[in-house]
Amino acid sequence: ESGSGKTTIGRAIMGLLPPESAIVSPESKIIYAGKNLLTADAAHLRAIRGKSISMIFQEPMSSLNPVICIGDQIAESLTVHLGLSRKQAWTRARELLQEVGIPEPERRLKSYPHELSGGQQQRVMIAIAIACEPKLLIADEPTTALDVTVQAEILRLLISLSEQRQMSVLFVSHDLGVIRYVCDRVTVIYGGHVAETGRVEDVIGRPRHRYTTELLAANPGMP
Repeated sequence: ESGSGKTTIGRAIMGLLPPESAIVSPESKIIYAGKNLLTADAAHLRAIRGKSISMIFQEPMSSLNPVICIGDQIAESLTVHLGLSRKQAWTRARELLQEVGIPEPERRLKSYPHELSGGQQQRVMIAIAIACEPKLLIADEPTTALDVTVQAEILRLLISLSEQRQMSVLFVSHDLGVIRYVCDRVTVIYGGHVAETGRVEDVIGRPRHRYTTELLAANPGMP
């Protein structure tokens, strides 16, 4: 449910928690590639953020810069992390737009976010997130702001990209129906604590925690 700590965990992995309001226990650890990200310096976090680990947020319109064209927004991480020239980055950006299913990618490179539909905006966010071929993609309720038909298209796209690129996806959602469709393993968070964790079919088919049972009961069509 909202407020259980799902997004907070994703932001903590990315090093995006606001230091003025987020208190992290000194005993906490986030181990990635053998290094604790909570004690890593700013340079290390900059090196992996957007390259090895990327994140997609709930509201694409609030994540995209309204005054910068789509091509430059995708190209930025390619020039920063991979050292591509602007021309090379734009060529790769066009390929990425095509990969995520944006029609007329050459024309859309010069478009601004307000000229795209909500589904197209989210596809652009996915293109930005996968541009540097990350090993881990954190998807924070990426379909919440979309209608049902577009939600299904985005979910299929994420599954396809994960398989093609051998990319792990940490998918944040309150919807166990979506979790069952997308994920292999699930961790149920309740009040900031882990209620239970395991393979999706085990947790959904044989829930052990009262809260998981309540979540299942609140999802129409779930067993």
